[in-house]
Amino acid sequence: MSLIILGLSGALTHDPSAALYIDGKLVAAAEEERFVRDKHAKNRMPYESARFCLDFAGIKPKDVTAVAIPFAPISIFDKARWHYARRYWYAPDRGLDAILTGNRRFHRYRKRIEWCLQQLGFELAKTEIVPVEHHLAHASSAYHCSGFAEKTAILGIDGKGEYATTFFGWGENGRIHKIKEFYDPDSLGGLYGALTEYLGFEMLDGEYKVMGMAPYGDPDKYDFSRLARFENGELVVNTELANVIGLRRYKENGKGYYFSPRLVDWLGPMRHGDVADEPYVHYAASMQKLFEDLALQMMDYYLGDVLRETGKLAFAGGGALNVKLNQKIIARPELKELFVQPASGDSGTAVGAAAYVSVARGVPVDKMEHVYLGPAYSNEEVIAACVRHPAKPHWERIEGGDAAVPQRIARILADGNPVAWFQGRMEFGPRALGGRSILGCPSAPGVADRINEQIKFRERWRPFCPSMLDTVGPQMLGTDHPAPFMTFTFEVAPGWKDRVPEVVHEDGTSRAQVLRREHNPRYYDLMKELEALTGNGVVLNTSLNRRGEPMICSPTDALNMFYGSDLQYLIMEDVLVVKGQGDA
Repeated sequence: MSLIILGLSGALTHDPSAALYIDGKLVAAAEEERFVRDKHAKNRMPYESARFCLDFAGIKPKDVTAVAIPFAPISIFDKARWHYARRYWYAPDRGLDAILTGNRRFHRYRKRIEWCLQQLGFELAKTEIVPVEHHLAHASSAYHCSGFAEKTAILGIDGKGEYATTFFGWGENGRIHKIKEFYDPDSLGGLYGALTEYLGFEMLDGEYKVMGMAPYGDPDKYDFSRLARFENGELVVNTELANVIGLRRYKENGKGYYFSPRLVDWLGPMRHGDVADEPYVHYAASMQKLFEDLALQMMDYYLGDVLRETGKLAFAGGGALNVKLNQKIIARPELKELFVQPASGDSGTAVGAAAYVSVARGVPVDKMEHVYLGPAYSNEEVIAACVRHPAKPHWERIEGGDAAVPQRIARILADGNPVAWFQGRMEFGPRALGGRSILGCPSAPGVADRINEQIKFRERWRPFCPSMLDTVGPQMLGTDHPAPFMTFTFEVAPGWKDRVPEVVHEDGTSRAQVLRREHNPRYYDLMKELEALTGNGVVLNTSLNRRGEPMICSPTDALNMFYGSDLQYLIMEDVLVVKGQGDA
């Protein structure tokens, strides 16, 4: 009988998702936001995503062995709740709540999960729900999916789970061993999130914007060391300034933030608008430097011995999406290989919790080689969406076999036109990797600005990223370290900066995807065609969405986005949609 584990996330009221393991194989995974068209799908349960996973696999609720959830009750005898209460002494109501009813959030979440399962047709009396501690789920999503056979260091940096904010451990023979955890409010991820809010972005969404702004500033212009320190094995965040709750919060227009008025007294008014100006670019640079410095110190302190022994590190949690930190980690002499869970944020805990339960029941899980785990649509479904759409799209079906679409689209790209690219199964996680992407030719001058201004409607200083052939990666990036998920930045080799300037960031790096053909043959073949036309097997790749919207899921979503932008070309499977009546 098959072991079927359904993982459901959404414990912290954002980024609900579902993942389905059957006998150790991850057959489907998707985020709720893509189906309900609400970014981060806050305060929702993973109903549509779970339904997709079950339907895709042809699984009925009664066939599911267990449902894994990434949130668990924390004992009053555990120091986590006491640490929270002691550090938040200035908000005694919160402190007492942690001591007296410290698992209230877990019970509330479990009830919501039970409701969601009932809507999906599960009989609760016959359904086993298995709680997995939040940071253990993050750790599992990194370690169990890494494919590393030898002893592996495990790092988790997040905002917070139940109470934990940071995880250090090691994995061997499928078992995860916890070395140390830090607890709220001592959270490096939370501190970065608080400064993200101060810099005018939304916490849990805008951290990568701060990271993108940082290279424009001078990290030594302002000393941010007063915000947090790592001493004697403990991280201590300055709660006079950040990671604050209750009355200590800075408030503006009725909204409370995770930093205090004292931070504003020190740094000046919080930033508003889209301009990356002084002094805020320097603040972003200083925060990024502090984050990197403290993370590396903590990693050395708790994981240095394991890393020197085997050189393998698995990393997850929202902090693992900080690609600049990951670049610094890869540069460490003791590091042989870094695996970052591509869905490192909370959506990935659905995978992690399910993987953890599968392994605990004796079924190891496969290495995560790709993230094409969501829905796919046939040509017939694409054409039906075109016929139904109120814009009455002008479309044609490209005939001529598998080579025809890459050849046609490569010519359009080489002529300097951006193209919306909708192919195969939707990606899981925050990165577009050739399933739901907007593409451009990285040697075409101004294509990045054009995409920013006319299509993405986002800040001009945000970088664009390259996808490239596996034959190009070692040349352009100077390393053969695996990079399938855009979770690292690399220094771009000097000659390549001139060849593909549209995908090289201000600091001379690129957040790259290096693709092997077996994982996405059509996308790979497109880059081969572009290489034949331009000499570069590289394409500019950004997510198929507009600012503030989730990535596109369905053909109808793609058409709505297409007609709400200045894009001229949209290719969905073999169906090419062109604005106006002209031919491509």
